[in-house]
Amino acid sequence: MDRLLSPTSGKRHLLLGNEAIVRGALEAGLAFATCYPGTPSSEVPDTLYRLKKQYPDKVQYYFEYSTNEKVALECGAGAAVAGLRTLVTMKHVGLNVAADPLMTLAYTGVNAGMVILTADDPSLFSSQNEQDNRFYARLSGMPMLEPSSPSELKEMTKYAFDLSEELKTPVLLRTTTRVNHAREPVTFGRLGKVKTTGEFVKAPMNYVTVPAVSRNLHLRLLKVYDQAQAISERSPWNRIVGRGRWGIVTSGVSVNYVLDALDELGAKNQVKVLCLGQSWPLPEKKIARFLKSVEKVLVVEELEPVLENALRAIAQEKGIGVEIVGKSRKHPAKSVDIEPPKFLSRAFEYNPRLVRQAIAKTFGLDYTAPKPVSTKGLPPLPGRPPNLCPGCPHRATYYAVKEVVGSEAIFPTDIGCYTLGLLPPIQMADFLICMGSSVSSAGGLARATGKKVVAFIGDSTFFHSGITGLVNAVHNNHNFTLVILDNGTTAMTGHQPHPGVDTAKLGDSTTHIDIETLVRGLGVQHVTTIKPLKTRAAIKAIQEAVDYQGVSVVISRELCPLFARRVAPKRYRPFRVVEDKCKGHLDCINKVACPAMYLEDGKARINPNLCIGCALCAQICPENAILPVKEAS
Repeated sequence: MDRLLSPTSGKRHLLLGNEAIVRGALEAGLAFATCYPGTPSSEVPDTLYRLKKQYPDKVQYYFEYSTNEKVALECGAGAAVAGLRTLVTMKHVGLNVAADPLMTLAYTGVNAGMVILTADDPSLFSSQNEQDNRFYARLSGMPMLEPSSPSELKEMTKYAFDLSEELKTPVLLRTTTRVNHAREPVTFGRLGKVKTTGEFVKAPMNYVTVPAVSRNLHLRLLKVYDQAQAISERSPWNRIVGRGRWGIVTSGVSVNYVLDALDELGAKNQVKVLCLGQSWPLPEKKIARFLKSVEKVLVVEELEPVLENALRAIAQEKGIGVEIVGKSRKHPAKSVDIEPPKFLSRAFEYNPRLVRQAIAKTFGLDYTAPKPVSTKGLPPLPGRPPNLCPGCPHRATYYAVKEVVGSEAIFPTDIGCYTLGLLPPIQMADFLICMGSSVSSAGGLARATGKKVVAFIGDSTFFHSGITGLVNAVHNNHNFTLVILDNGTTAMTGHQPHPGVDTAKLGDSTTHIDIETLVRGLGVQHVTTIKPLKTRAAIKAIQEAVDYQGVSVVISRELCPLFARRVAPKRYRPFRVVEDKCKGHLDCINKVACPAMYLEDGKARINPNLCIGCALCAQICPENAILPVKEAS
C-alpha cells in the first residue's frame, strides 16, 4: 500500500510538500476533492487521482479533474455546503478564474471544512505572471494560512479544515513553488474518519445571493472576520522565535531563509523573529506588542510589501515609533525617507544569500559574502531554451500553418506546450494573456487589423475556457481560423485527463466529449480534423480553412508522444540522413528544429536515441534524403 495511506501514526516519511498536503487532507477526513492542474500545485491532485485509481477500496474520497478552476470551486462549494470536507486545488492564476464564486462563497459560507489551495509562483518558473495571492484573502475576507515547510504543510492542512468548520467559511492555503516542491521528513498522524454522504438543508435566505440576502450575509462575513482575527491572535502558527533588541517579521518560505541566516550570522540572541503562519486576518495585537519590544524591524516577504504596509499602518495607529525596513522607504512615525536593503525586491523569489545580506546590512552585522567560484577559463554553458519534444505533433502543425500563411499572419496563442511556438524557428506566438485568450483575442485582432489571424489553443485549454470565446466569435461573425491542437491529454502539467480524453484507455469511466461534434454544435460552419504528421493533406486542409470567410476551425489530432508511450505503446524506427543525397538545404533544421536533429560539418544529422520516427523531416526534405533506419536482419 502507498505510504500516504498508512494508518500508522508517529512514523516519519520523506515527503514532497504537495504530498504532505495530501496526507494532511487524509488525516483531516477528506471526502471531496476537485481541481484544475497547474504547476506548482499539480502533484496534489495527481496524487489524489493516483491513490483513488490504485486503491479504490482503501480511499473513500471523491475526486475529479474539473474543466476549469471556477467549475472546481463551484463543484466543491456544493459538496462543502452539503456537509462534506472538501479540498479544491489550483495555481495562483487559477484563482483569478475562480474569483467570481470565491467572493460570494465567502458570504454564504460552508457547513464542513473547505480548504482552497492557491499555489503562487515567485520568479515565474511556469506562469504568465507573478501575482501575490495574499491579496485575495484581503479581498474576500477569508482566512489565509502560509506554511513554510512540508511538515507545516501537512499540519496546516489539517488545521485549515478545523478552522474552516469553526468559522463556517472556506480557508485559503497559500503556498509557493519552493514549499510545494521541497522535501522533508513528515510525522504522520492518524487517518481521519470520512463522512462520505452529505445532506443539503434548504435555506434560500442564506444561499441564494440576491441583494436582499447578500446585505445580511456581508454583515455575517464581517463577524466571521472578527472571529478569525481573535483566533489569529492566539494561533500557534503565529509564533515568536529567538530574542533580541531587533526584530524580523516574515511568512511562508522566507521563514526558513531568515532562521538559517540568523544562525549563520550568529545573531540568534540579537534578533527575534515573528513568523506569521496564520497570516490573515493579521494578529494586530500580537504585532503591536512585537513592534514595541524592538528598536528596528526588517520585513522579509516575497513579492508585494503586504506585511510591511500592514505593519506600518499598525505602528501609525498605535503610535509606535519603531523603524520598519523592507521594500519601501518611509519611516512610519517620522514620515522621512530611510534606506531600505537594496536586496529586497518586489520581483522574483528570495534565496538564503540575499536574505543573509539584507539582515546583515539592516542591523549592521559583520558579514563577508563568500567569493563566487571562479569560472575563468571555462567555456560558457550552451543555451537550452524550452523546446517541443522530439516528434511533438504541434511542430508539424506549426510547419503546415506557416507553409500556408507565412509569417505575416497574426498568431494569438494560449497556455500550454504550444506556447513553445514562441521561439525561432517557429515564431508563431504573437499574443498571450491567459487561458482561453487566444480565441477571444483573435476576434479583436482580426476586426482591428483586417489581417489574417490564426489562433492556437490546446484541447484541455479549449475545454477550460476556449469554448465561450468561440461562441462569441460565431455569434459576432468574426473572421479568423482557430487551430485546436488535440494531443489527447493535458500535456504541459503532467498528462491529466480532460473532457476530450478517451479515458477508457486510462481505466476511467468518465464520458468522452468529442471536440469536433462540440465545435459543430457551437455553430462553426467550416470544421476539419487533420492528422498533422500527414503533411501534404494537413497543408491542403489548412489552406481551405484559411480561405474560408468567417470562423473556421482546424482540429489537429495526434497523441502526445510521451502520453502515447503510456496508453498506446508501439514500436518505432528512427530516421537517418543519407549523406550522398543531402544537399545542405537544411529545411529540416531551419523550419522545424526538432531536438533530435543537429549539424555536423554543415550537414544535418539525426540522433537515433532521440528520434521517434514521426517522419516530419522526411516529408519536408526537398532531396528525399531522410529515410528510416534499416532494421537489423
